[in-house]
Amino acid sequence: MSEKAQVFVTGHFEYDACTLAYEYERDTNRGLKPEVPHNYFQDDDPRRDPVVRWRAHSTLLYTNWLNYYVYQRTPYDLDKIDLYIDRSR
Repeated sequence: MSEKAQVFVTGHFEYDACTLAYEYERDTNRGLKPEVPHNYFQDDDPRRDPVVRWRAHSTLLYTNWLNYYVYQRTPYDLDKIDLYIDRSR
């Protein structure tokens, strides 16, 4: 397998629904003045609950990655596994 792919992910799909809210509150309590995360809180109001819109996308990203790069690309013929190991590292 000489094909090498690069995958770039922006954002934090692994975040829990309230992680960014906790970070915003932490920074505000420290006297910092962070910007309110756009489109995160209902009506961009940090006193309201976050709106979780990324959970399905997060699941799809990880499921597709796991399926392709782990399950489909893993050689299960142990006699041929040396063909797939990059020994240059």
